[in-house]
Amino acid sequence: MRGVVFLGNRRVELREFPDPEAGPGEVVVRIGAAGLCGSDLHAYRSEHAQAHISGHEPCGTIAALGPGVTGWRVGERVIVHHYAGCGQCKYCRIGYDQLCLHGHRTFGFGAHGANADFLLVPARCLVRLPDALDFAEGAAIACGTGTAYMALTKLGVSGRDTLAIYGQGPVGLSATLLGKAMGARVIAVEVAESRRALARALGADVVLDPRSEDPVAAIRELTGGEGAEATLDCTGHPVARAQVVRSARVFGRACFVGEGGTVTLEPSPDIIHRHLTLYGSWTFPSGGLEECARWIAERGIPLARLITHRFRLEEAAEAFQTFDAGTTGKCVFVLQEG
Repeated sequence: MRGVVFLGNRRVELREFPDPEAGPGEVVVRIGAAGLCGSDLHAYRSEHAQAHISGHEPCGTIAALGPGVTGWRVGERVIVHHYAGCGQCKYCRIGYDQLCLHGHRTFGFGAHGANADFLLVPARCLVRLPDALDFAEGAAIACGTGTAYMALTKLGVSGRDTLAIYGQGPVGLSATLLGKAMGARVIAVEVAESRRALARALGADVVLDPRSEDPVAAIRELTGGEGAEATLDCTGHPVARAQVVRSARVFGRACFVGEGGTVTLEPSPDIIHRHLTLYGSWTFPSGGLEECARWIAERGIPLARLITHRFRLEEAAEAFQTFDAGTTGKCVFVLQEG
């Protein structure tokens, strides 16, 4: 089979690997689509080469079942929860394999990932892809869109809320689309003009450029001087993170999902004296992945509009170069139609 590997310093290569074989409790997934994620760019930009196949947003069909696997059949359409823990500890038992007390594998980071023809995973990593969604939409849900959904559920977003979302990459754009579907008034904050346009197209009520105006002041003006009920950081940028906290009103809720970076806050005026609830949200449990896919399918949410670029595996160099520019919506590798 073929698989995309990072060679270091923004270089990639499509290599040949042995086809995987399913052992006890395992399945082989034929990849239908695999998404590109901002987390991939840390490895893509690194000077260090990686021996394993990249990609952690897998969606496809079951190609083979290992001994002892029940409840699944060859040909079923699936999304893969891209972590595998021990399966027995208290966090694995509630679907949070990424919090496994005994360590976990992340497909695409230290273990072979989804940017390939096939992927070998434990059967318990699978959730069903609803018939209403295609493989590219399933790949988006497999990390970025699922991450946005879980953050919004933690924030308890509803039609009563103004929701301010900082950063309109694939996660932030997903939050804009889903936040509107949940009934919120959405304010999108983004530096790239092309992504501000995408945010408008996906339903943002107000779009702000933080380079030309103070987003905290603008959000307060839009909310009668109080600030937004809910705010979300999808940037990982220290200035944006502080603005996310300061954009929220008294008794408001703020959430960080953007990885890396730092933030400087003053606990008393920024959090304590405003009774602010501050959440961290790291992807989702396997049950949350399934819930997100079902919710999007049942409500007919046009997730395909999030996907601006589709590539073949042979176009991996172009795909990562395009995504690295920071101006696109969701980018995906598509290997099967459907």
